[in-house]
Amino acid sequence: MKTTFDQLRSQQPQFFSGAAMTIEASAMQAMAGIISAIESVIALPAYQVHALTQAPEIARLPGKVRGVFMGYDFHLTEAGPKLIEINTNAGGGLLNAYLLAVHGKTEEGARIADDYVAMFREEWRVARGDAPLRRIAIVDENPAGQFLAPEFALFKALFEQNGIAAVVADPGEFTRDGQQLFHDGQPIDLIYNRLTDFALDAPVNADIRASFEAGGVVLTPNPRAHALYADKRNLMLLSDDTALQALGVDAAIRKILLAGIPHTVAVTPEQADAFWAGRKRWFFKPPAGFGSRAAYRGDKLTKRVFEEIVHGGYIAQEIAPPSEHVVSVDGLDTTMKADIRCYVYNGHIQLVAARLYQGQTTNFRTPGGGFAPVFVA
Repeated sequence: MKTTFDQLRSQQPQFFSGAAMTIEASAMQAMAGIISAIESVIALPAYQVHALTQAPEIARLPGKVRGVFMGYDFHLTEAGPKLIEINTNAGGGLLNAYLLAVHGKTEEGARIADDYVAMFREEWRVARGDAPLRRIAIVDENPAGQFLAPEFALFKALFEQNGIAAVVADPGEFTRDGQQLFHDGQPIDLIYNRLTDFALDAPVNADIRASFEAGGVVLTPNPRAHALYADKRNLMLLSDDTALQALGVDAAIRKILLAGIPHTVAVTPEQADAFWAGRKRWFFKPPAGFGSRAAYRGDKLTKRVFEEIVHGGYIAQEIAPPSEHVVSVDGLDTTMKADIRCYVYNGHIQLVAARLYQGQTTNFRTPGGGFAPVFVA
């Protein structure tokens, strides 16, 4: 696997920074505290009713799986870590586990990769009990054309090394016989879902959707996980003291959330003039966005784009500027911004990594930027 990963590093250098980050233990503890506080609120039945009421119907299907690779993304500010967003199917988890070996942490990286395999087995166990997990499909639209396609190949190899057959597939490659989903004539037990069609609405996803709805395949993460965690509208509730009190959240948890999540509000046409006048304090995001797509810093907005935002169901989040770090690029000191991602399963932080970049958002195009390991001082 090290050989495969080294080949990837040489072929796709834009994925990886040569730098590593060190953060204070207090920052790590604060991020863990924010994650724990959020998980405690999401577990509340009243929160789930709120989140699922505004979600697509498919998200309201009952299920036991928790969702692999929750990505809690933070900026480290002078006032402490600020949660920017939560993503389901957050990419880069395996790339960053293997990257640890480059920085002398081979055993730690191997342990984390083992944890990932155990996580998929646990998702299968809570859904299917003691039945054997035989075959996993890693699914994305046109997977070979995806930016993180090399990670799909690494996951396939990891599963196979651990005795689980695996395939990387486009959703259009599946067939269905009753409840059961097949790929090349072989039944699929579990789908590692990398799709960004979070509600499985696209026609190409019809067989996956039908099999999932009928209980014929385990899907992780699934639409319910996205609705509970990653719908950006949830940040409005999680940063609203009155709404949290109405849910019965105790004062200590509310204090952590209000300090750790920038104030987030809905953008409405009625408030267009006020948002435009105060746009420099806001970051505008679509509720189901991912990967910084269609997200805009207010101070960079044109009037034309702002008109689209006002009528597009956007949320506005108070800007929490990313931390900046000096790294060496071709022998020259270069200042990079950093987003910190905690990869989380069932409330447990598995790995912490940084994405170093220049510009408005993470882009994997900055020379010397890309994924970097995060170590705690």
